Amino acid sequence: MTFLQITTQLLEGFAYTLTIFGATLACALPLGLLIAFGTMSKFKPLNLVSRGFVWVIRGTPLMLQIIFFSMPNLWLTPLINFVFRSNVDLPIRGTEATLIMVCVAFSINYACYFSEIFRGGIQSIPYGQYEAGMVLGMTKRQIFFRVVLLQVVKRIVPPMSNEIITLVKDTALASTVIMVDLFTVAKMIVNKTVDIWPLFYAGLFYLVFNGLLTVILSRVEKRLDYFKV
Repeated sequence: MTFLQITTQLLEGFAYTLTIFGATLACALPLGLLIAFGTMSKFKPLNLVSRGFVWVIRGTPLMLQIIFFSMPNLWLTPLINFVFRSNVDLPIRGTEATLIMVCVAFSINYACYFSEIFRGGIQSIPYGQYEAGMVLGMTKRQIFFRVVLLQVVKRIVPPMSNEIITLVKDTALASTVIMVDLFTVAKMIVNKTVDIWPLFYAGLFYLVFNGLLTVILSRVEKRLDYFKV
């Protein structure tokens, strides 16, 4: 295989890797915030369920979760049949369907990690700021979105940046169930050419992309410097 052919195949695999990364980030951030509200809730059942869910997801390997969610016919179909007293066979098969379920696994996993970062950021804001907002006649909603949220964003950018960069590298775990991501394509090329350099070439894709993310996130952090209190 020529260098151009290898590069083309790796770029095709990298497109799927970017799909997993983008879908995970888009879903995990808002879901993580919702879970954080659940873990901070004074409603005991919601609090316990949220904390228990986070404990299970953070306490089990991401690879195990990917395998579990990528085989919905083994758990989702029986669950639906049990709940609705039916006897259906869900057609959740194929590369695209598996890719969706992999994105679901990544989104749930990272949402739990993001939720702890959100929770730590929200709870780090002095309660006096909430009281000051109440004195000014602001509602709790207005206080959170107009006073607290921007300060929280500033404080969580560094740990969130670390998780985002880790996410890029973790996408390689998708190779356990799908055959189209960057790392899987690189392994297939290595097996075909009996040459290990394409694997390191694939690592360069991750390195460059993480470098770009580091620059972008660093600029975001600097732009938020004026939220220091």
